[in-house]
Amino acid sequence: MKKKINKYRYYKERINIEEIIEKRYKILVIFIIIIMVILLLRLFQVQILRNQYYKENLEELTVNIIEGDSAPRGRIYDRNGNIIVDNISVKTIYYKKQNKVTTSEEIDMAYKVAEFIDVDYSKLKDINLKEFWVLNNSKEAKKRITDEEWEDLENRKLTSDDIQDLKVERVTDEDLSEYEELDREACYIYNLMNKGYYYTEKTIKNKDVTDEEYAKIAENINIIPGFNVKLDWERTYPYGSVFKTILGSVSTSTSGIPYNLKDYYLEQGYSLTDRVGTSYIEYQYEEYLKGTKATYQVNEDGSYTELTKGSRGNDIVLTIDINLQKAVEQILEEELITAKNEAYTQYFDKSYVIINDPDTGEILAMAGKQIITNEDGSYTILDYTPGVITSSVTPGSIVKGASHIVGYNTGALQIGEVRNDACIKIAATPLKCSYREYGNIDDIAALKYSSNTYQFLTAINVGGGYYSYNQPLVINEEAFDIYRNTFAEFGLGIKTEIDLPNESLGYEGSNRLSGLLLDFSIGQYDTYTPIQISQYMSTIANNGSRMQPYLLKAVFDSTEESLTEIVYEAEPKELNKVKTEQQFIDRVKEGFKQVMNYGGTGSGYVDYSHNPAGKTGTAQSFLDTDGDGVIDTATTTNTFSAYAPADDPEVVFTVISPDVAPEEVPLGNMSRVNTRISQKVSQKYFEIYG
Repeated sequence: MKKKINKYRYYKERINIEEIIEKRYKILVIFIIIIMVILLLRLFQVQILRNQYYKENLEELTVNIIEGDSAPRGRIYDRNGNIIVDNISVKTIYYKKQNKVTTSEEIDMAYKVAEFIDVDYSKLKDINLKEFWVLNNSKEAKKRITDEEWEDLENRKLTSDDIQDLKVERVTDEDLSEYEELDREACYIYNLMNKGYYYTEKTIKNKDVTDEEYAKIAENINIIPGFNVKLDWERTYPYGSVFKTILGSVSTSTSGIPYNLKDYYLEQGYSLTDRVGTSYIEYQYEEYLKGTKATYQVNEDGSYTELTKGSRGNDIVLTIDINLQKAVEQILEEELITAKNEAYTQYFDKSYVIINDPDTGEILAMAGKQIITNEDGSYTILDYTPGVITSSVTPGSIVKGASHIVGYNTGALQIGEVRNDACIKIAATPLKCSYREYGNIDDIAALKYSSNTYQFLTAINVGGGYYSYNQPLVINEEAFDIYRNTFAEFGLGIKTEIDLPNESLGYEGSNRLSGLLLDFSIGQYDTYTPIQISQYMSTIANNGSRMQPYLLKAVFDSTEESLTEIVYEAEPKELNKVKTEQQFIDRVKEGFKQVMNYGGTGSGYVDYSHNPAGKTGTAQSFLDTDGDGVIDTATTTNTFSAYAPADDPEVVFTVISPDVAPEEVPLGNMSRVNTRISQKVSQKYFEIYG
């Protein structure tokens, strides 16, 4: 009975297992069918529905696309459509090292190329020739290494570089005397072939390449692999050196991106070998000026198929009038030489000029020149235009318009207020006076005659002080902030935001002694850049709007017909409005108008017929004359800025001449170089613009 039960149980279990297996098999079959359907659907999608998409992706992954050389940059024009920077084609012979090329093969090619072209090898040094001799005479060079030195190399007392240096050292003058002109040319070419990065193109010759030389290289590239020719480009300047420093520089095809700008440009997708703007306008507006490089597909046989053509960069138009700029630079050069032949100008060596539109901020001309006295007594003139935005000067009385606004705003000065112009004496300090005592004068006359005492009394009131002759003076130190905040609204002591790199701020004094506030009020404490002084005068001229000075006027697409399709047009930008009342600005403007009239300190700087208004400045400045880092000489700096016509200003002139004479020289005996420059520059402007 027990056996029957077990047998039944066995068959039952077997039937259950078979049913389970059959069910699982069916599930597996269904699952496989589903997978197959999915695969078929996916295959249909890939091969039929999205066939083109995957073809394009495959091409992207398998096709080798490369870029051509840097394309020519856009042209630069002045405001009147004159080309001031252009490109010229340059025949170039270059070398790009190929894979597995040996040193001996490169030397052989250098000799062959030396037979095809002439090169100036005057820059070759003896060390270059010695290294070349070692490469050409390797067996003989090895013999000049002693057994002991070879043993030291094996024992790691010397390195392979040490051995190489010893080989070079032991090349004699007699060895080099065997080298003829062809050898020296080959040496020079070989050095150029191996200069810089391994993978970059090396320019062998791009100056004065003759048609014959160009053709010989092109015809023989099969026997000098890696050498080739191309038409490269260079910047050309139709107006020579005029404004050239501010126009900026472009890197060469040999140098590529300068090391100090490497990170900046690589982050923007450039290659190390690209030619880029490296300073001022070329650097500032690289995004517009850079050309678009051609792209090529590398074929299986190593040939190239052009995919997209390269194109010149966008053309830009500057606010500069290049003919006015040229005239200003010439005036500066002539007057610097004239001044150096006058008495007491031993420390004077530079002047600056800025001409701008006060309503828009457009700069029509901007120049700085420095004069160097040579040992033989002759002169060399250097461009110093960057100093307009980077050098700071002690402004002197030119800032008294802003000082008046501080007084009006705080109630420390009333319109029409009359004060006695006499020397100020604070305990334990020297007398503080105007150029001469003017007696009772009002706020207009204080500007006309440039009274220092009038400003001292305003500063004492602003600081809440009480003045008594030869007694201590205590003021509230917050008065410095009051003055500086108002000055900043005019552009003094802060960046003007001119569209050039490396703008400086000037110097802000940190000491807050009471007497220094008085000095500050007459422009004898903080220092400012010439462009800041220009912005300050422009802000007064246009009734209190601080406008951004700028050089870029417009950008145009580089079409065959120049300057037709505009890409970008600059608009005047107001940075801030001076916090004051119009009646106060009007009062300052009336004072500035009197400055330029008969008897005013600016009389004769600009012809009366143009109805000018402005302000002069005479400041005590200081020099380190022996370069030891210690200020040792006090000098006088002349500043001047004016606008015209006074009732509806269209132009601002700013002229600054630092260190015109030693401080002890009376004003009447100083060179009038700043006056003469102002007269001639303003006259030239009105000749052009009427």
